[in-house]
Amino acid sequence: MADALVISGGGPYADAWHDFAATSARLAELVEGLGHRAVVVEDVEAALSRPAADLLVLNIGNPVPPRPPARLRAVVDGVTGHLAAGGGVLAVHLSIGALPGAPGWSRALGGRWEWGRSWHPDLGTATVDLRPAGHPVVAGATRLVVDDERYCDLVVEDGVTVHGSHREQDREQPMIWTRTTSAGRVLYDGLGHDVRSFDSAGHVELLRRAVRWLLHEL
Repeated sequence: MADALVISGGGPYADAWHDFAATSARLAELVEGLGHRAVVVEDVEAALSRPAADLLVLNIGNPVPPRPPARLRAVVDGVTGHLAAGGGVLAVHLSIGALPGAPGWSRALGGRWEWGRSWHPDLGTATVDLRPAGHPVVAGATRLVVDDERYCDLVVEDGVTVHGSHREQDREQPMIWTRTTSAGRVLYDGLGHDVRSFDSAGHVELLRRAVRWLLHEL
């Protein structure tokens, strides 16, 4: 069993705006740099319905056309079962907007991109302010500067802890948060549109800490 499955947008979970293969490769490289084995897979539904790793790294898009309800249920059941068994989930960027029709997906990840409401300014230099108190993923850090998209007006579920946000339209916009279940751990990172995001030393360090925390090493 792999320590981490990097589940990359392929087939109906690919789109014309994201190079999932390139960003997933960077995520796998980061995990392996911490001494863990990472396997990149593109069969999204099979991987999520029957998780076979301690850590699931989600880097997927919104499937077109929408998937059958039975497949959506199997995916959500697989992820929630993985968390109940003490597994970790790192969801990045558009993964928050995948499966809008799947009951329980938003709850599992701690929030969602709401189509028709959520949006982002043009890609550019982004500053994400961090809240370092009380959590090892952001301890000692105050901000990230990264070339990326800044998601706005996400729906954030109750029971999550926000660790990073940016300001847009005079409002704080949550971008990075954690959620814990009775045994499992989730971290959502809204960054990661393309490989430029992984050229930010601050972002890479945050992701390293996130992986370690999700694997109960931090």
